[in-house]
Amino acid sequence: MHRDETAPLNKYFSLPKVELHRHLEGSLRLSTMLDVARQHGVTVPISMLNLSGLVQVQEQDPLTFTNFLEKFKTLRLFYRSPKVIDRITREAVEDAAKDNIRYLELRFTPVALSRAEGFPLNDVMDWVMVSAAEAAKQHKIKVGLIASVNRHESVELAEQVAWLAAEHIKDGMVGMDLAGNEAEFSGRPFAGLLKEARQSGLHITIHAGEWGPAENVREAIEELNAERIGHGVRVMEDEEVVALARERCTVFEVCVTSNYQSGVVPALTDHPLPRMLNAGLMVTVNTDDPSVSRITLSHEYQHAGEDLNVPLDVLKQCVLNAAQSAFLADAEKEKLIESLKKEM
Repeated sequence: MHRDETAPLNKYFSLPKVELHRHLEGSLRLSTMLDVARQHGVTVPISMLNLSGLVQVQEQDPLTFTNFLEKFKTLRLFYRSPKVIDRITREAVEDAAKDNIRYLELRFTPVALSRAEGFPLNDVMDWVMVSAAEAAKQHKIKVGLIASVNRHESVELAEQVAWLAAEHIKDGMVGMDLAGNEAEFSGRPFAGLLKEARQSGLHITIHAGEWGPAENVREAIEELNAERIGHGVRVMEDEEVVALARERCTVFEVCVTSNYQSGVVPALTDHPLPRMLNAGLMVTVNTDDPSVSRITLSHEYQHAGEDLNVPLDVLKQCVLNAAQSAFLADAEKEKLIESLKKEM
């Protein structure tokens, strides 16, 4: 997946970027995991190479969503202390800043972070918010946080997260995300909760149309009040849903490498990103889980430009689409767009 020639990558690296879809739990550095394993006695291989096989997609891995999700079982062993959660949050923000990302929306799953050691949800959310805010200031990048809940878990659990997220809007919490197994679990039970979250001032993004059909994208737009769709690439299987998304100006958070590695698309060059753009959909480019996929956002733009032949001016528009679709107040959005245009 990685290229040796750095020249093409430099073109995409130097582009000022905006990322809307990145999971904190998929952003852990390997070196940090080894440190945590040593300090906390986590039983994982102590060599970088062997650990990589457990937590990152390898060339020889089967490209399936079960293999992709398997990596998170090991990753969940690492959230051992407030100090660890602080460190992984700071490093995720720093890595984004180093990749020329000007605005990052980092989503995290409070329930997953709390489970390793039974931390209270409220504490976990506080730790992530404080660390993200301090790191953003230090690395001169703007960061918004999105609290993620899973559709295969209880609505009651999601309600707790939603209440806490709404209380923290003033601290940089900008939205809620519904993720998890969409192939077997409908998002409908969460409709009421998401409506309340929206009324409380949180924005809504929904994982849909990745491992489930285009119908799930329709459900997310019409029944779950989604402003943005995480992935959504299977929308192209139904012209009516494409028309609905276009009419509603629904934004798609597309993650090219992740879709290939998890078996959503059979080959990188078959990714529907160009077709989505041609259909007039509002498309943004994102990493999903940079550590699991062993990529940066610059790599994603490089794949779009070099492997999918999306022209650079269209990719620049994707950056502006992301800024336009950020869960920010209008004035902040305008400021971000202006500064990006100037830099480009």
